[in-house]
Amino acid sequence: MKPAALVTGARRGIGRATCTALAAKGFEIVGADISNEGVEETRAAVEAAGGRFTFVLADVGDVDAHAALLDAAWEAFGGLECLANIAGVQVAKRQDMLETTPDSWDHLLDVNTRGVFFLSQAIAKRMIAPGAPVRGHRSLVFISSINSVMASLNRAEYCVSKAGVTMLAKLFAMRLGPHGINTYDIQPGVIRTDMTRAVWDSYAQQIEAGATLIRRMGEPEDIGGAVATLASGAMPYSTGHSFPIDGGMLVPRF
Repeated sequence: MKPAALVTGARRGIGRATCTALAAKGFEIVGADISNEGVEETRAAVEAAGGRFTFVLADVGDVDAHAALLDAAWEAFGGLECLANIAGVQVAKRQDMLETTPDSWDHLLDVNTRGVFFLSQAIAKRMIAPGAPVRGHRSLVFISSINSVMASLNRAEYCVSKAGVTMLAKLFAMRLGPHGINTYDIQPGVIRTDMTRAVWDSYAQQIEAGATLIRRMGEPEDIGGAVATLASGAMPYSTGHSFPIDGGMLVPRF
């Protein structure tokens, strides 16, 4: 049987690209998202890449709903070999960190960090349980950001939430390594998605001025391809590490 992956945030952008790339690597796909808008486009892309697709309506930030999500995802294809934590939120308004509100802070930490931790915890328990299927390389893949290490004063809560995700990859690597389950942290740079649409022009100017070594914005497929490469077992002797997919933005220069 083919391995299966649960991809959160699956209906568009990086989530859809990840679903498609994993399907091309031989995975069956369970997609989860807070809305079903765009789901049929993801389904068509997965099927065109050779995989089967099941969708579950779920909010990663709602920890109480994780059990139902996991039950549906596990049963869809008889187990899971990969969790791709793609779902995440950005600040509603970019502003001076001295104006950050508790509501914005709580929302970003709840979805980007707390929700990701407890969903990963729940799936990890299933993966290491006696009798869990092993149909290929097993992994948890986390999507953090270059803002895990690069501070941005106009979205402090986002930076903190994503720095936490990078640490989660290390912690789960320590806990799950003895069970043969690898973890990876993908740190996207400036990616052309709906989340960044409002600042595309600003980013384009920064890239033209040399912010990245590869002079273009990243595309969702750049991230999806990286996730699928790692999840397929192409780097089996790596775990807990971060992989910047950022066009060289984090390369130290002077």
